[in-house]
Amino acid sequence: MNKTDALELLKEYNKEEFHIIHGLTVAGCMKYFAEKLGYEEDSDFWEVVGLLHDIDFELYPEEHCIKAQEILKEKGFESDFIHAVASHGYGLCCDIKPEHQMEKVLFAVDELTGLIGAAALMRPSKSVQDMEPKSVKKKFKDKKFAAGCSRDVIEQGAGMLGWDLDQLIAETLEAMKTCELQ
Repeated sequence: MNKTDALELLKEYNKEEFHIIHGLTVAGCMKYFAEKLGYEEDSDFWEVVGLLHDIDFELYPEEHCIKAQEILKEKGFESDFIHAVASHGYGLCCDIKPEHQMEKVLFAVDELTGLIGAAALMRPSKSVQDMEPKSVKKKFKDKKFAAGCSRDVIEQGAGMLGWDLDQLIAETLEAMKTCELQ
């Protein structure tokens, strides 16, 4: 499935602008990381996984990652795609562990893009373009800021990738700068 068709599918299950923007942000980050980490030939796959990772969240928040598997199977997606999407909820809403590099990246950046996005909204520019990693790190340390973004998941994701938190923050911020919606 291409990005255009995937976006239409996302919109079939998500009406709130926030969820659409989050999907597009994660998709852009996934494409960025695919290219940066040497998976250029799979970058479209990474991007569509990122776009559809929360396909079920708006309608089925209590069954997140479970309903996604059903929806994607019904829509004809292959098992590797479904596994990738569901694995971002590992330990929170499902027991599908991220195994492949792409799944680990998705697990790591999903929550972090939310935190960075919230931090950007606090800035006069309302943008990540002028944001530095140290600003993100400061917000990360403030547990009350964007409290819904799990710091434990972000740290666990960095560990899965073999990165420290500073590297994950810096790389994710750079990824978001390449795909920020204006």
